[in-house]
Amino acid sequence: MNGRAIVILDDPDLPAMAALTEGGRLIDLLIDPPEDDPTPRPGAIHMARVTRLAPAMGAVFVDLGEGREGFLKGVKGLRAGDWLAVQISRHAEPGKAVPVSAEPLFKGRYAIVTPHAPGLNVARKIRDPEERARLTRIAQEALERAGLSAGLVVRTAAEGAAEAEIAEDVEELAALARLVEGAPADAPAELVAAPDAEVLAWRDWVDPEPERVLRGDSGLFDDLGLLDQIEALLSPRVPLPGGAWMTIEPTAAMVCVDVNTGADFSPASALKANLAALEDLPRQLRLRGLGGQITVDAAPCSKRDRPKLEAALKRALKSDPVETTVAGWTPLGNLELLRKRERRPIAELLRAPLERTARGRGRR
Repeated sequence: MNGRAIVILDDPDLPAMAALTEGGRLIDLLIDPPEDDPTPRPGAIHMARVTRLAPAMGAVFVDLGEGREGFLKGVKGLRAGDWLAVQISRHAEPGKAVPVSAEPLFKGRYAIVTPHAPGLNVARKIRDPEERARLTRIAQEALERAGLSAGLVVRTAAEGAAEAEIAEDVEELAALARLVEGAPADAPAELVAAPDAEVLAWRDWVDPEPERVLRGDSGLFDDLGLLDQIEALLSPRVPLPGGAWMTIEPTAAMVCVDVNTGADFSPASALKANLAALEDLPRQLRLRGLGGQITVDAAPCSKRDRPKLEAALKRALKSDPVETTVAGWTPLGNLELLRKRERRPIAELLRAPLERTARGRGRR
Protein backbone atom coordinates (compact mmCIF):
# COMPACT_ATOMS: atom_id res chain seq x y z
CA MET A 1 0.00 0.00 0.00
CA ASN A 2 1.60 3.21 -1.19
CA GLY A 3 1.37 6.61 0.47
CA ARG A 4 0.42 7.51 4.01
CA ALA A 5 -2.58 5.77 5.56
CA ILE A 6 -4.38 5.29 8.85
CA VAL A 7 -5.71 1.78 9.46
CA ILE A 8 -8.26 1.28 12.26
CA LEU A 9 -8.60 -2.21 13.75
CA ASP A 10 -12.11 -3.23 14.76
CA ASP A 11 -11.94 -6.87 15.83
CA PRO A 12 -13.58 -8.48 18.90
CA ASP A 13 -10.56 -10.75 19.42
CA LEU A 14 -7.99 -7.93 19.62
CA PRO A 15 -7.73 -4.60 21.44
CA ALA A 16 -8.89 -1.61 19.43
CA MET A 17 -5.93 0.04 17.73
CA ALA A 18 -4.92 2.51 15.06
CA ALA A 19 -1.88 2.09 12.81
CA LEU A 20 -0.12 4.77 10.79
CA THR A 21 1.72 3.49 7.72
CA GLU A 22 3.89 4.98 4.99
CA GLY A 23 4.39 2.82 1.93
CA GLY A 24 3.11 -0.15 3.92
CA ARG A 25 5.68 0.33 6.68
CA LEU A 26 4.37 0.73 10.23
CA ILE A 27 5.24 4.23 11.47
CA ASP A 28 3.11 4.59 14.58
CA LEU A 29 0.72 2.45 16.59
CA LEU A 30 -1.91 3.34 19.20
CA ILE A 31 -3.53 0.62 21.30
CA ASP A 32 -6.47 0.83 23.68
CA PRO A 33 -6.15 -1.07 26.97
CA PRO A 34 -9.01 -3.37 28.00
CA GLU A 35 -12.11 -1.57 29.25
CA ASP A 36 -11.68 -3.05 32.72
CA ASP A 37 -8.01 -2.01 32.97
CA PRO A 38 -7.75 0.42 35.94
CA THR A 39 -4.39 1.90 34.90
CA PRO A 40 -4.70 5.71 34.61
CA ARG A 41 -4.25 6.85 31.02
CA PRO A 42 -2.34 9.99 29.96
CA GLY A 43 -4.73 12.80 29.09
CA ALA A 44 -7.50 11.71 31.47
CA ILE A 45 -8.63 14.34 33.99
CA HIS A 46 -9.51 13.24 37.51
CA MET A 47 -10.97 14.92 40.57
CA ALA A 48 -8.33 14.10 43.16
CA ARG A 49 -7.92 14.51 46.90
CA VAL A 50 -4.57 15.37 48.50
CA THR A 51 -3.64 12.49 50.81
CA ARG A 52 -0.14 13.33 52.01
CA LEU A 53 2.54 15.95 51.60
CA ALA A 54 6.12 15.43 50.45
CA PRO A 55 7.72 18.84 51.22
CA ALA A 56 11.28 17.58 50.66
CA MET A 57 10.32 16.88 47.04
CA GLY A 58 8.08 19.93 46.65
CA ALA A 59 5.21 17.58 45.89
CA VAL A 60 2.02 15.99 47.18
CA PHE A 61 0.38 12.62 46.69
CA VAL A 62 -3.24 12.52 45.56
CA ASP A 63 -5.97 9.90 45.52
CA LEU A 64 -7.25 9.34 41.97
CA GLY A 65 -10.01 6.97 43.03
CA GLU A 66 -10.24 3.17 42.88
CA GLY A 67 -7.05 2.83 44.91
CA ARG A 68 -4.90 4.71 42.38
CA GLU A 69 -2.34 7.27 43.52
CA GLY A 70 -0.94 10.32 41.74
CA PHE A 71 2.20 12.38 42.30
CA LEU A 72 1.91 16.15 41.85
CA LYS A 73 4.97 18.43 41.86
CA GLY A 74 5.42 22.18 41.92
CA VAL A 75 2.09 23.24 43.48
CA LYS A 76 2.23 25.23 46.72
CA GLY A 77 -0.33 25.84 49.42
CA LEU A 78 -2.09 22.47 49.28
CA ARG A 79 -3.04 20.62 52.43
CA ALA A 80 -4.15 17.06 53.11
CA GLY A 81 -7.84 16.77 52.27
CA ASP A 82 -7.85 19.45 49.56
CA TRP A 83 -9.59 18.59 46.28
CA LEU A 84 -8.44 19.63 42.81
CA ALA A 85 -8.66 18.59 39.18
CA VAL A 86 -5.53 16.92 37.83
CA GLN A 87 -4.55 15.50 34.45
CA ILE A 88 -2.51 12.32 34.00
CA SER A 89 0.82 13.45 32.52
CA ARG A 90 2.41 10.14 31.60
CA HIS A 91 2.58 6.49 32.50
CA ALA A 92 4.33 5.55 35.72
CA GLU A 93 7.02 2.98 36.29
CA PRO A 94 5.64 -0.18 37.92
CA GLY A 95 4.91 0.33 41.61
CA LYS A 96 5.17 4.12 41.47
CA ALA A 97 2.55 6.86 41.74
CA VAL A 98 1.30 8.28 38.44
CA PRO A 99 2.67 11.75 37.55
CA VAL A 100 -0.13 14.31 37.26
CA SER A 101 -0.47 18.02 36.46
CA ALA A 102 -2.70 20.58 38.16
CA GLU A 103 -2.95 22.55 34.90
CA PRO A 104 -5.06 20.42 32.54
CA LEU A 105 -4.84 21.01 28.80
CA PHE A 106 -7.72 20.31 26.41
CA LYS A 107 -6.36 19.20 23.07
CA GLY A 108 -8.30 18.85 19.84
CA ARG A 109 -7.44 18.44 16.17
CA TYR A 110 -7.32 22.18 15.49
CA ALA A 111 -6.76 23.81 18.86
CA ILE A 112 -5.54 23.43 22.44
CA VAL A 113 -7.42 25.22 25.22
CA THR A 114 -5.09 26.27 28.07
CA PRO A 115 -7.13 27.54 31.06
CA HIS A 116 -4.00 28.26 33.11
CA ALA A 117 -2.07 30.04 30.34
CA PRO A 118 -3.92 33.09 28.96
CA GLY A 119 -3.42 34.45 25.47
CA LEU A 120 -4.22 33.33 21.94
CA ASN A 121 -1.42 31.97 19.79
CA VAL A 122 -1.27 30.55 16.28
CA ALA A 123 1.23 27.78 15.45
CA ARG A 124 4.46 29.24 14.10
CA LYS A 125 4.40 26.89 11.10
CA ILE A 126 1.41 28.87 9.81
CA ARG A 127 3.16 31.87 8.27
CA ASP A 128 0.66 33.47 5.91
CA PRO A 129 -0.48 36.72 7.62
CA GLU A 130 -4.02 36.53 6.22
CA GLU A 131 -4.44 32.93 7.36
CA ARG A 132 -3.10 33.76 10.81
CA ALA A 133 -5.57 36.62 11.07
CA ARG A 134 -8.45 34.38 9.92
CA LEU A 135 -7.61 31.70 12.46
CA THR A 136 -7.24 34.23 15.26
CA ARG A 137 -10.68 35.64 14.51
CA ILE A 138 -12.31 32.20 14.36
CA ALA A 139 -10.73 31.16 17.65
CA GLN A 140 -11.64 34.38 19.45
CA GLU A 141 -15.25 34.26 18.31
CA ALA A 142 -15.58 30.58 19.27
CA LEU A 143 -14.23 31.24 22.77
CA GLU A 144 -16.61 34.17 23.20
CA ARG A 145 -19.60 32.07 22.15
CA ALA A 146 -18.51 29.39 24.60
CA GLY A 147 -18.31 31.98 27.38
CA LEU A 148 -14.84 30.83 28.42
CA SER A 149 -11.99 33.05 29.53
CA ALA A 150 -8.94 30.92 28.77
CA GLY A 151 -5.85 30.71 26.64
CA LEU A 152 -5.84 28.94 23.32
CA VAL A 153 -3.30 27.65 20.80
CA VAL A 154 -4.35 27.17 17.19
CA ARG A 155 -2.64 24.04 15.86
CA THR A 156 -0.95 23.59 12.48
CA ALA A 157 -3.75 21.32 11.27
CA ALA A 158 -6.13 24.31 11.32
CA GLU A 159 -4.40 25.92 8.33
CA GLY A 160 -6.89 25.93 5.47
CA ALA A 161 -9.55 24.08 7.47
CA ALA A 162 -13.18 25.13 7.26
CA GLU A 163 -14.28 27.78 9.75
CA ALA A 164 -17.17 25.65 11.03
CA GLU A 165 -14.87 22.71 11.80
CA ILE A 166 -12.37 24.84 13.70
CA ALA A 167 -15.11 26.61 15.65
CA GLU A 168 -16.78 23.33 16.57
CA ASP A 169 -13.48 21.94 17.84
CA VAL A 170 -12.82 25.02 20.01
CA GLU A 171 -16.35 25.03 21.42
CA GLU A 172 -16.18 21.34 22.35
CA LEU A 173 -12.85 21.87 24.11
CA ALA A 174 -14.25 24.92 25.91
CA ALA A 175 -17.22 22.86 27.12
CA LEU A 176 -14.84 20.29 28.64
CA ALA A 177 -12.83 23.06 30.31
CA ARG A 178 -16.01 24.52 31.84
CA LEU A 179 -17.05 21.07 33.05
CA VAL A 180 -13.76 20.60 34.89
CA GLU A 181 -13.72 24.16 36.20
CA GLY A 182 -17.14 23.75 37.81
CA ALA A 183 -16.76 20.19 39.07
CA PRO A 184 -17.60 19.72 42.78
CA ALA A 185 -15.30 17.82 45.12
CA ASP A 186 -17.68 14.85 45.17
CA ALA A 187 -17.74 14.58 41.36
CA PRO A 188 -16.90 11.18 39.81
CA ALA A 189 -13.17 10.49 40.08
CA GLU A 190 -12.64 10.57 36.30
CA LEU A 191 -14.07 13.82 34.95
CA VAL A 192 -12.76 13.54 31.39
CA ALA A 193 -11.71 10.21 29.90
CA ALA A 194 -8.51 9.88 27.92
CA PRO A 195 -9.08 9.83 24.15
CA ASP A 196 -9.07 6.38 22.60
CA ALA A 197 -6.77 5.20 19.81
CA GLU A 198 -9.11 6.24 17.00
CA VAL A 199 -9.59 9.75 18.40
CA LEU A 200 -5.86 10.17 18.96
CA ALA A 201 -5.17 9.09 15.37
CA TRP A 202 -7.69 11.62 14.04
CA ARG A 203 -6.32 14.32 16.34
CA ASP A 204 -2.57 13.88 16.00
CA TRP A 205 -1.71 12.14 12.72
CA VAL A 206 -2.25 15.21 10.59
CA ASP A 207 1.19 16.39 9.47
CA PRO A 208 1.13 15.44 6.66
CA GLU A 209 -2.49 14.45 6.22
CA PRO A 210 -3.00 10.73 5.44
CA GLU A 211 -4.12 9.91 1.93
CA ARG A 212 -6.62 7.29 3.10
CA VAL A 213 -8.28 5.86 6.19
CA LEU A 214 -9.14 2.15 6.27
CA ARG A 215 -11.10 0.19 8.82
CA GLY A 216 -11.38 -3.56 9.26
CA ASP A 217 -10.74 -6.66 11.33
CA SER A 218 -7.56 -8.66 11.77
CA GLY A 219 -7.96 -9.95 8.21
CA LEU A 220 -7.33 -6.45 6.87
CA PHE A 221 -4.30 -6.03 9.14
CA ASP A 222 -3.01 -9.40 7.94
CA ASP A 223 -3.53 -8.56 4.26
CA LEU A 224 -1.59 -5.31 4.73
CA GLY A 225 1.26 -7.09 6.51
CA LEU A 226 0.60 -5.20 9.73
CA LEU A 227 0.06 -8.22 11.97
CA ASP A 228 3.54 -9.51 11.12
CA GLN A 229 5.06 -6.09 11.78
CA ILE A 230 3.23 -5.78 15.10
CA GLU A 231 4.16 -9.31 16.21
CA ALA A 232 7.80 -8.50 15.45
CA LEU A 233 7.63 -5.75 18.09
CA LEU A 234 7.25 -8.42 20.77
CA SER A 235 10.73 -9.74 19.96
CA PRO A 236 13.77 -7.90 21.34
CA ARG A 237 15.72 -8.49 18.12
CA VAL A 238 15.46 -5.92 15.31
CA PRO A 239 17.10 -6.82 11.97
CA LEU A 240 19.27 -4.15 10.34
CA PRO A 241 20.69 -3.95 6.79
CA GLY A 242 23.65 -6.12 5.90
CA GLY A 243 22.92 -8.83 8.45
CA ALA A 244 23.41 -6.54 11.46
CA TRP A 245 20.85 -6.32 14.25
CA MET A 246 20.04 -4.59 17.52
CA THR A 247 18.28 -5.87 20.60
CA ILE A 248 15.89 -3.67 22.62
CA GLU A 249 15.25 -5.03 26.09
CA PRO A 250 13.40 -3.17 28.88
CA THR A 251 14.57 -3.82 32.44
CA ALA A 252 13.37 -2.47 35.79
CA ALA A 253 15.88 0.39 35.65
CA MET A 254 16.21 1.26 31.96
CA VAL A 255 15.81 0.14 28.36
CA CYS A 256 19.00 -1.48 27.07
CA VAL A 257 19.82 -1.33 23.36
CA ASP A 258 22.69 -3.43 21.99
CA VAL A 259 23.95 -3.00 18.42
CA ASN A 260 25.72 -5.89 16.63
CA THR A 261 27.41 -6.00 13.23
CA GLY A 262 26.66 -9.65 12.55
CA ALA A 263 29.03 -11.45 10.17
CA ASP A 264 30.30 -8.24 8.53
CA PHE A 265 33.83 -7.56 9.82
CA SER A 266 34.75 -4.86 7.31
CA PRO A 267 36.22 -1.62 8.71
CA ALA A 268 33.02 0.30 8.07
CA SER A 269 30.64 -2.33 9.44
CA ALA A 270 30.32 -0.85 12.94
CA LEU A 271 29.54 2.64 11.67
CA LYS A 272 26.96 1.30 9.20
CA ALA A 273 25.26 -0.82 11.86
CA ASN A 274 25.22 2.01 14.40
CA LEU A 275 23.81 4.51 11.91
CA ALA A 276 21.07 2.10 10.84
CA ALA A 277 20.20 1.33 14.46
CA LEU A 278 20.00 4.94 15.60
CA GLU A 279 18.01 6.00 12.54
CA ASP A 280 15.36 3.39 13.38
CA LEU A 281 15.54 3.60 17.18
CA PRO A 282 12.93 6.36 17.73
CA ARG A 283 10.40 4.45 15.60
CA GLN A 284 11.10 1.21 17.45
CA LEU A 285 10.76 2.86 20.88
CA ARG A 286 7.55 4.57 19.80
CA LEU A 287 5.98 1.40 18.44
CA ARG A 288 7.05 -0.63 21.48
CA GLY A 289 5.77 2.01 23.92
CA LEU A 290 9.11 2.27 25.72
CA GLY A 291 10.40 5.26 27.65
CA GLY A 292 12.47 6.32 30.64
CA GLN A 293 16.23 5.97 30.55
CA ILE A 294 17.51 4.46 27.29
CA THR A 295 21.11 3.22 27.13
CA VAL A 296 22.59 2.31 23.75
CA ASP A 297 25.61 0.00 23.66
CA ALA A 298 26.82 0.84 20.17
CA ALA A 299 28.96 -1.49 18.09
CA PRO A 300 32.64 -0.63 18.70
CA CYS A 301 33.58 2.53 16.81
CA SER A 302 36.03 5.39 17.16
CA LYS A 303 35.21 8.56 19.08
CA ARG A 304 35.46 10.57 15.86
CA ASP A 305 32.35 8.75 14.61
CA ARG A 306 30.24 9.79 17.59
CA PRO A 307 29.13 13.16 16.15
CA LYS A 308 27.83 11.33 13.05
CA LEU A 309 25.85 8.93 15.23
CA GLU A 310 24.36 11.70 17.37
CA ALA A 311 23.40 13.66 14.25
CA ALA A 312 21.64 10.60 12.78
CA LEU A 313 19.71 10.06 16.00
CA LYS A 314 18.68 13.71 16.29
CA ARG A 315 17.47 13.72 12.68
CA ALA A 316 15.31 10.69 13.40
CA LEU A 317 13.94 12.33 16.57
CA LYS A 318 12.73 15.40 14.66
CA SER A 319 9.74 13.46 13.34
CA ASP A 320 9.12 11.67 16.63
CA PRO A 321 6.26 13.11 18.74
CA VAL A 322 7.50 11.71 22.06
CA GLU A 323 9.67 14.10 24.07
CA THR A 324 13.23 12.71 24.10
CA THR A 325 16.51 14.19 25.34
CA VAL A 326 19.87 12.98 24.07
CA ALA A 327 22.06 13.08 27.18
CA GLY A 328 25.32 12.13 25.46
CA TRP A 329 28.04 9.51 25.84
CA THR A 330 29.10 7.84 29.07
CA PRO A 331 32.75 7.14 29.99
CA LEU A 332 32.13 3.52 29.01
CA GLY A 333 31.11 4.55 25.49
CA ASN A 334 27.32 4.15 25.78
CA LEU A 335 24.89 6.68 24.36
CA GLU A 336 22.14 7.72 26.79
CA LEU A 337 18.67 9.14 26.16
CA LEU A 338 15.81 10.15 28.42
CA ARG A 339 12.36 9.58 26.94
CA LYS A 340 8.94 10.53 28.29
CA ARG A 341 6.73 7.57 29.24
CA GLU A 342 3.74 8.52 27.12
CA ARG A 343 2.59 5.00 26.31
CA ARG A 344 2.20 1.58 27.86
CA PRO A 345 4.70 -1.05 26.69
CA ILE A 346 3.20 -3.02 23.82
CA ALA A 347 4.05 -6.28 25.58
CA GLU A 348 1.62 -5.40 28.38
CA LEU A 349 -1.22 -4.81 25.93
CA LEU A 350 -0.78 -7.25 23.07
CA ARG A 351 1.24 -10.37 23.79
CA ALA A 352 -1.64 -12.64 24.84
CA PRO A 353 -4.21 -11.39 22.26
CA LEU A 354 -1.73 -11.63 19.38
CA GLU A 355 -0.66 -15.12 20.34
CA ARG A 356 -4.32 -16.23 20.37
CA THR A 357 -4.90 -14.64 16.97
CA ALA A 358 -1.77 -16.24 15.52
CA ARG A 359 -2.86 -19.68 16.71
CA GLY A 360 -6.31 -19.08 15.20
CA ARG A 361 -4.67 -18.35 11.85
CA GLY A 362 -2.64 -21.55 12.12
CA ARG A 363 0.66 -19.73 12.16
CA ARG A 364 2.05 -21.30 15.36
